[in-house]
Amino acid sequence: MKRQTSFFGSLRFRLLIILIVLGILPGIIAIHAIVSSYQSMAIDSSTRQIRRDATVLAEYLAKRDYLSEPDQGQANSRLNLIADIHEGRILVLNRNFQVVRDTFNAEDGQIIVSPLVNRCFRGEIPFRHDSHQQTLEMAVPITSPEEDGILGVLLITASASEMADTLLALEQREILLMGIIAALVVLCSYFVSTILVRPFARVTKSIEDLTDGYQSGEISVRGYTETTLITGAFNKLLARMKVLDDSRNEFVSNVSHELKTPMTSVKVLADSLLGQSGLDESLYQEYLSDITQEIDRENKIISDLLSLVKLDKTASGMHIVHVEINTLLENILKRLQPIANMRKIDLFLDSFRTVEADIDEVRFVSAISNLVENAIKYNVDDGWVRVTLNADHQYMTIDVSDSGSGIPAEACEKIFERFYRVDKSHSREIGGTGLGLAIARSAILAHHGTITVDSILGSGTTFHVRMPLTYIP
Repeated sequence: MKRQTSFFGSLRFRLLIILIVLGILPGIIAIHAIVSSYQSMAIDSSTRQIRRDATVLAEYLAKRDYLSEPDQGQANSRLNLIADIHEGRILVLNRNFQVVRDTFNAEDGQIIVSPLVNRCFRGEIPFRHDSHQQTLEMAVPITSPEEDGILGVLLITASASEMADTLLALEQREILLMGIIAALVVLCSYFVSTILVRPFARVTKSIEDLTDGYQSGEISVRGYTETTLITGAFNKLLARMKVLDDSRNEFVSNVSHELKTPMTSVKVLADSLLGQSGLDESLYQEYLSDITQEIDRENKIISDLLSLVKLDKTASGMHIVHVEINTLLENILKRLQPIANMRKIDLFLDSFRTVEADIDEVRFVSAISNLVENAIKYNVDDGWVRVTLNADHQYMTIDVSDSGSGIPAEACEKIFERFYRVDKSHSREIGGTGLGLAIARSAILAHHGTITVDSILGSGTTFHVRMPLTYIP
């Protein structure tokens, strides 16, 4: 429960942060854009006004030939008026960069060379906004239609404090507004994150109840598409685990039964020998022979189980070699010929072409041997077993057919399970352990191949093996 609380607390925290960022960040950007837009508009409006007044003033001064006669009371009054309107200062410079008139009466007669003045003499009307000093500076040329070139420059410095005060007020309102928005966003995000996490919490609670044994079967949590997908995937995993658990229990039960049966027989025979005295030597030999057979049967079961364990280690233990399959199948049939001769069963090998492939020879021989040996054991007397080999450019196919009594349709899906027998009594008579087909299937799957079965009851059985010619780990 602590782990669940920690997990969903962390998830809720992450969702909360995301929602807060998504809620506040656009607000910050929008408000900042509004303030910046106002500042640009205010600067542009002030600049146009200054330029308009300065242009009119420059034309007036040019007509009055002010640069040659700066002691004109009406012109100076107009200069002072414009300077007062803009709460600033006006410098009148001639073409020698000398101050002809300063409304502050501080720079009269001085030489001033500034970037704005230089640019103005080159034909521009530059301006500069100094946010630190809260001023706007502009240089306007003084020209006359009667003379060529620029006669002088009006350098106007206007106060931007009113605009700065407005911007400060806007920024303060921006901070207040962002505080309100942030509080609302945090509050809404908390409730939204709680609502978003709730279905996942129910999923976790259901899974924990299931694993703790408080409920059984599948879990079902409605909410989002994601929770439906999660519960669906979990239910599939649960069903798969149940199948595996049932298979494991059945396997353990079968192993216990198969190993116990020979030991029970051995104990019965041994008790019979111990409980009787004066038995003939021939009876002793018979009992000891039966005991030996049961021990051999036990060893066969254990050997097959060990083979399955080795095969279950998949490709890590594969020893791949390139061999000719035709010769290998001939050797398998030669080795099994004595068993077939005991029941007068004919073995045939049909190969349409020479086939070479990359295989683990031990596992391959074990698989095919089990298929052929089963075909002999579960055949009829005077019957036949036919092994057919063919291949294309990528795969080889091996069919093992027999003339036996066939397999019921309902048993065809189960015959590859460990310890499964179609006819248990007949299997015990011929010494089968129920592991041969499981071993064959595991070996073929280890080669990335497939094995299927076709059977008609009373008409024989055919196992189809399909394996790649080239082994790719």
